[in-house]
Amino acid sequence: MATYSLKTPIREEDIRVLRVGDILYLSGVIVTARDAAHRRIIEYLRAGKLLPVSLKGGVIYHCGPVVARRDGTWEVLSAGPTTSTRLELYESEVVEKTGVKLIIGKGGMGPKTAEACSKHGAVYAIFTGGAAVLAAQAIRRVISVEWLDLGIPEALWILEVENFGPLIVAIDTTGRNYIEEVMKKAEEKLKFFGVSLWPAVRYT
Repeated sequence: MATYSLKTPIREEDIRVLRVGDILYLSGVIVTARDAAHRRIIEYLRAGKLLPVSLKGGVIYHCGPVVARRDGTWEVLSAGPTTSTRLELYESEVVEKTGVKLIIGKGGMGPKTAEACSKHGAVYAIFTGGAAVLAAQAIRRVISVEWLDLGIPEALWILEVENFGPLIVAIDTTGRNYIEEVMKKAEEKLKFFGVSLWPAVRYT
């Protein structure tokens, strides 16, 4: 396990050296995107339309921030991660077509995302749930916001961050998926005692 400080835009060679369990601190630009934003991103990509922000070498944060408008400026009050499994349906295509290099969320992602990370040189990292104020403290400013018609939590918030973390790599470019490994070990232990893990995580 190693600790790295990354700056955006992130180079693929910097991503390829990361391994499950490594700790990251990030400075630069991140873009929040939840369910509705992912659906629209996919619609844009399939229609050949330009996204309002480039994700090449960039970072997607699964987050619906709490924000306030003060003196004509947006301020992020809270920015905890949302559950990433909901985005499994979209993320592999987003990784393939946008050039995004780092995805941040909580709860893990599935095999399609892991495969896309391995093939296209990206990683998935988790930020501690329940630490939303800590996350907000690393946000220096709101650069801009796009797609506000989706609602504040679902919009694309383009944020400048400094030493955002700690982030723990849970999917690396070798295809390792730490959350799935933990789940499988837990299932094996429970089966030994004749117990089923329910509800089990299922990816679509």
